[in-house]
Amino acid sequence: MGLLRCIVVSILVCFLYVIHHNGVEGSHIVYRGLQSVSTDGIKRLHRTGYHFQPPKNWINVATAPMYYNGVYHLFYQYNPKGAVWGNIVWAHSVSTDLINWKALEPAIYPSKSFDKYGCWSGSATVIPGIGPIILYTGIVDTQNTQVQCYAIPANESDPYLRTWIKPYFKNPIAVAERTINGSAFRDPTTAWLGKDGLWRMLVGGRNFHIGVAHLYKSKDFLNWVLAENPIHSAKTGMWECPDFYPVSLCGKKGLDMTSVGERNVKHVLKNSLDLTRYDYYTIGTYSSAQDKYVPDNTSEDGWGGLRYDYGNFYASKSFFDPSTKRRVLWGWANESDAAQDDIKKGWAGIQAIPRMVWLDSNGKQLVQWPVEELNSLRGKEVKMGNKKLQKGDYVEVKGITSAQADVEVSFSFSSLKKAEEFNPSWKNAQELCGKKGSKVQGGVGPFGLLTLASKKLEEFTPVFFRIFKAPHNKHVVLMCSDASSSSLKKEGLYKPSFAGFVDVDLANKKLSLRSLIDHSVVESFGAGGKTNILSRVYPTLAIKNNAHLFVFNNGTEPIKVENLNAWSMRSAAIN
Repeated sequence: MGLLRCIVVSILVCFLYVIHHNGVEGSHIVYRGLQSVSTDGIKRLHRTGYHFQPPKNWINVATAPMYYNGVYHLFYQYNPKGAVWGNIVWAHSVSTDLINWKALEPAIYPSKSFDKYGCWSGSATVIPGIGPIILYTGIVDTQNTQVQCYAIPANESDPYLRTWIKPYFKNPIAVAERTINGSAFRDPTTAWLGKDGLWRMLVGGRNFHIGVAHLYKSKDFLNWVLAENPIHSAKTGMWECPDFYPVSLCGKKGLDMTSVGERNVKHVLKNSLDLTRYDYYTIGTYSSAQDKYVPDNTSEDGWGGLRYDYGNFYASKSFFDPSTKRRVLWGWANESDAAQDDIKKGWAGIQAIPRMVWLDSNGKQLVQWPVEELNSLRGKEVKMGNKKLQKGDYVEVKGITSAQADVEVSFSFSSLKKAEEFNPSWKNAQELCGKKGSKVQGGVGPFGLLTLASKKLEEFTPVFFRIFKAPHNKHVVLMCSDASSSSLKKEGLYKPSFAGFVDVDLANKKLSLRSLIDHSVVESFGAGGKTNILSRVYPTLAIKNNAHLFVFNNGTEPIKVENLNAWSMRSAAIN
């Protein structure tokens, strides 16, 4: 560690000298794009009130989120010149509560020979006693050749870390070698220090149709060597934005990267699959001696595997929050309308609400829940309890701003005898939801919420459960967020029936649901966060004060709304 500190400090001293005397090409020059943005003329019809987005233009991946010296930092891929992908820089916003954000000038953008054609996603590693170092992917030529680079703060005493330097010394730190495909080689992870004194990081890649997490090692964080074998690979296609971290076997407390390789923890490997545009993860065991990760036999390693979110959620990135001892997850939700619509409205892309993530008590999956700071935006509250819903009933939840709301509800039922038979061939939850939507009468369900609904239900986005009877006296729970009826607009909208199965014990005959409704977003958490679905929707009638919220049941088994709490949500101060 002493050697590393000396090297980094020396670099900083040298470059600060150059800055003072000659100026520096690159990451710290004055940039006037983000802070002075005017939203005049931008259509705000479907803009969010409390989900993160800049005032205008395109955003995608949240890169290198971190907590440092009392401040949360969110770096994200941003196009300062328009509402479509291109001209990507690392925009930078800071917060003290993960909900309200202040925009700063971009931290990183193309300026050096090793990133002249792009500065793509990466991560941050906070080195004890030294500070944060950003690892990111640079594009060096028009053939999309990708290399791994690093950047350091110009002034660690600046609480906002506004200025970042990309030293020529040792940059880039990793280039494609041996059998690595140089055009599919990106998104370095947060690094961790092994007991052998070597730093390790992963870089996503592809070898023909095999997704790969390349492993690199370093003694000093600057000289990186490719390991003989990847930490893991699978026949899934390109792995983008890999994330690797430890999780505790009990409780909700998060673990920092010093716990990687420990015996009494599990490990999570997440990959964003370029072919499907979804995030998949496995839970397994990492051998620090062999530098090998092996998924548990309860985690499928492929397209049918576990997902953080079964909706519009991609290229996620987690970080350990030392101030609260939790792991926090960010995810990108792109638009579901056409590119020409994005250009007209002047913006595209949001971030999902940051989520706390932990290992479920069964050890087979992760659980997620919105960070508790979100509750600070709750305003007027309405309640409903002990309300029985017969087949075909829908009851309005009145008294809140239904276009910008937070809803928590617990449903119960007295019997599962009327549950429909489950066909074992129904492997794909999304396809099943398309066949068994909210309008299709069932036995136990469909029941749930009708969000962003017009008064006469010409438009609505249902979020609901449906329970099936499986062999050996077991049951299958389907959770859907169905956008097929979300808008009367016919052209240019992607309106999928997103869905996932819920691994939940029905012994108490109860199911819970929380939905965060925010104009063009319905972000839902089923069974306490076991199954989660984010939908992007664009109603034409159910907008602003004309949006309504209902509870409903379209199954023959009566459903009781045991408890419902719904809040109008205030807008966050974002950028």
